Amino acid sequence: MILETGVVVAVESDGLWVETIQKSACEVCVAEKGCGQKFLSKLAGKTVSIRVLRNKRSSEEFTVGQSVTIGIPEDIIVMASLLVYLLPIFTAIGGAWLFSDSDWQAVGGAFGGLLLGGLLVNLHSVRKRDDVRFNPVLMEEQIQPNILNFQH
Repeated sequence: MILETGVVVAVESDGLWVETIQKSACEVCVAEKGCGQKFLSKLAGKTVSIRVLRNKRSSEEFTVGQSVTIGIPEDIIVMASLLVYLLPIFTAIGGAWLFSDSDWQAVGGAFGGLLLGGLLVNLHSVRKRDDVRFNPVLMEEQIQPNILNFQH
């Protein structure tokens, strides 16, 4: 499980939006000096908002600005990467092969296959939107109270 700490930026009825600064990969990457990703994220303060399921906790327990720790299963990252990158490529190759009578038909078939692959990835994403196995989740023991917004 990959753990990231972030700040709640929105509370919805079915989940939270958590903003994180991507740094965990930069801390262990061997191309640290030659990459520039770490430098750009420091310079621009690049943040990412992630939709996180609440693990059957009440939305009243969370406030905007609260610090939380989220967990993302490694196998889901691998499977999602394979799905997002390989499925459109394979459908584009399949489309080009099916319409290989002429060059223009092959180009059209490849483009149509690419669009079909993107549509299939989108449909899979919509179907798995609320499935705990395919989404980042709040780590129960890691939830931290928001000290900054604490009022008496």
